[in-house]
Amino acid sequence: MSKQYKRTLITAALPYANGPVHIGHLAGVYVPADIYARYLRLRGKDVLFIGGSDEHGIPITIKARSEGVTPQHIVDRYHSLIKKSFEEFGITFDIYSRTTSEIHRKTASDFFRTLYDRGEFTEQESEQYYDEEARQFLADRYITGTCPHCGNGRAYGDQCEQCGTSLSPSDLLHPTSTLSGSKPVMRKTRHWYLPLDRHEPWLRRWILEEHREWKVNVYGQCKSWLDLGLQPRAVSRDLDWGVPVPVEGAAGKALYVWFDAPIGYISNTRELLPDDWEKWWKDKETRLIHFIGKDNIVFHCIMFPAMLKAEGSYILPENVPANEFLNLENDKISTSRNWAVWLHEYLEEFPGKQDVLRYVLTANAPETKDNDFTWKDFQARNNNELVAVLGNFVNRALVLTQKYFDNKVPAPGVPTEYDREMMAEAGKVKAAVEYSLENFHFREAQREAMNLARIGNKYLADTEPWKSAKTDMARTGTILHLALQITAGLSIVIEPFLPFSAAGIRRFLNTGRLKWDDLGSFRLLPEGHALGKAELLFEKMEDDLIGKQVQKLLDTKRANEANECRVKPVKESVRLDTFEKLDIRVGTVLECEKVAGSDKLLRFFLDDGLKKRTILSGIAAHCPDPGELVGRQVCFIANLEPRKMRGLLSEGMILSAENTDGSFALLSPSREVLPGSPVV
Repeated sequence: MSKQYKRTLITAALPYANGPVHIGHLAGVYVPADIYARYLRLRGKDVLFIGGSDEHGIPITIKARSEGVTPQHIVDRYHSLIKKSFEEFGITFDIYSRTTSEIHRKTASDFFRTLYDRGEFTEQESEQYYDEEARQFLADRYITGTCPHCGNGRAYGDQCEQCGTSLSPSDLLHPTSTLSGSKPVMRKTRHWYLPLDRHEPWLRRWILEEHREWKVNVYGQCKSWLDLGLQPRAVSRDLDWGVPVPVEGAAGKALYVWFDAPIGYISNTRELLPDDWEKWWKDKETRLIHFIGKDNIVFHCIMFPAMLKAEGSYILPENVPANEFLNLENDKISTSRNWAVWLHEYLEEFPGKQDVLRYVLTANAPETKDNDFTWKDFQARNNNELVAVLGNFVNRALVLTQKYFDNKVPAPGVPTEYDREMMAEAGKVKAAVEYSLENFHFREAQREAMNLARIGNKYLADTEPWKSAKTDMARTGTILHLALQITAGLSIVIEPFLPFSAAGIRRFLNTGRLKWDDLGSFRLLPEGHALGKAELLFEKMEDDLIGKQVQKLLDTKRANEANECRVKPVKESVRLDTFEKLDIRVGTVLECEKVAGSDKLLRFFLDDGLKKRTILSGIAAHCPDPGELVGRQVCFIANLEPRKMRGLLSEGMILSAENTDGSFALLSPSREVLPGSPVV
């Protein structure tokens, strides 16, 4: 960092409010962002740390529709859960707000309108799929069809999840709207676009020439995009969930979430500091740092800067230290497959162990390439590093002082040459940690911070104060005096990484928070200072505790594999006129009983609107009390050729759905209809 700034504005990517936060989010964004914010505060810097929930976009509407609730209900639920989890985990946002707030709606609308009035957008007309029954344009995820590459009949309009190929809706064979089940039609629509191609020259200069210090993964991804040539990108879409486009003739159109979400950093700052927010966003003496994951690099390094530059009065980010992805037990974290360690569940199952997870995630931070989290490594790092190194040193220094000096800091005495060598080595820790943090190398910085505890352990092992106590208490006092100064230094240096443990050490030492500039000093605790009660800083993780977490993941994997195996592939396509030959109707169950001598068959006696008919169905195992079905309406095939079973004539087929666990559910209309009503 060559230029000296008056203040630093830190933003952390807004988590999407359609699910909880998991360890991948923490390792990629929130733990490093919090480490950096805490570090700057310790140094007495003017810093603001902004967070919030991203609450607009299609995935939220899809989840709301699947649950039969409103999008607002979904975002309210997850915003509250995420915010609470961050608070309990010790992420020190100055504000954690949301993009459904009124101040965000106004800020985003005003931002768009400013660019619109200046002619910064272009208008383009394109054809998109439209559902005539639902009367709305369809987002990519609301369209399914057959993948042209692998034949998967349940591919989405943006991607086939079976073969992984990226798609556009027009690529799909036999496209269908998930809203109504009807075949969508192409219809013209008009949208506003940010012409990124106009911004390409200055973006190339700004990134490729002026920010060569950016992380290799960030710089490389930006260069790849720029080398391919930037294209205009739509900033609006046909959607009723989001910030409405604030211009005439834009009914039913909302700001695209990629344009809307980063403005949330600005609106959340305005919410926190309504009279003073502009100095954080428009003063050249402010340094802006974005903490994000690699999937957001392009948005924060190319698109958002283009937006800010087009507006004209905002500063641009000084650095975007994006991380790669964290895997879980050698498999990609997947929310849809529940393959994740969820933060809110960790906080419940490992109470008081926030710092253990913070430590392990930082030690395994995917800073330049994808990395892996395993429960075995989690256990090993806790037991072999936090317990055996950091916790062991702090406990020994305190317990020995309690034993030999009535729990008070002994007199320093005259240090030996070996003492001075140790003090010189300990004094180097501060500069090493600072260098790593200033360059966003958090894994290395935490390792350097832990070196202070290693130095302390070696010092106690080499000087053996429990032996000198038998013959030379003055020497023992000097050793423990220096050991306690190291302990006080640890309360400073581990604060950004392990804030709960740092608070514990301060409690043991009976002292307040010390300043970062004091790190390296051996005069932090005066002679005679009364210490607090010593307790274990960390506790060993036993195999059974870790085994439960491993088993939890194994159960998830087995359930996923079972579901994948039991979901049957779509059968070969049939012509519409072939399907129309089936006469599917609704009947009312008059009688239902098991067929004598059969474990599988049920006899249904139906009112089909024209007559009474008997249909046999092999679902007896799934209906323990057939009598409960009397009066219920069911769907059946009315024109299936009759056949005899167990001496009874079956006149049709009852329709039911087979779940992935092998159970069956009868198909019924959502409300009562006349018997004989056709299914169309």
